[in-house]
Amino acid sequence: MARLYVLLFLVQIVLAVCALISCLSAEEGQIRALPRIAWVLIILFFPLVGSIAWFVAGREPGSGTRKPWPAGTGSTERPRRRPVAPDDDPEFLRSVQDRAQQQDQELFRRWEEDLRRREDDLRRHDGEPPREGDRPEV
Repeated sequence: MARLYVLLFLVQIVLAVCALISCLSAEEGQIRALPRIAWVLIILFFPLVGSIAWFVAGREPGSGTRKPWPAGTGSTERPRRRPVAPDDDPEFLRSVQDRAQQQDQELFRRWEEDLRRREDDLRRHDGEPPREGDRPEV
């Protein structure tokens, strides 16, 4: 029997906390019958009855449901885009990929020049004549 009382006590506390949160976060137009401070005091002093009374008579019916965004404002301007994280933005990813490709091409070009220069240096040191198509060192 004691477990049942503890369970009912916990349910009453949870209900009171939910009612307080709902009451404190409701807009002025959604509160009926009494001012907000009166509802808060009723919920605090009479947790079970006050919480039930708040949910039944204190707030506007349907105020707990969220309303969808309006379909349109009638204006002809484009709707503003919602901010997108960089890793989800295709334009940003494309620009990063283009930059990376350009950097890779430049790095590859420098590596090729360095390799040709080193090969030419090795040929000179070995006494081998440069091959046809090899560029002279500048």
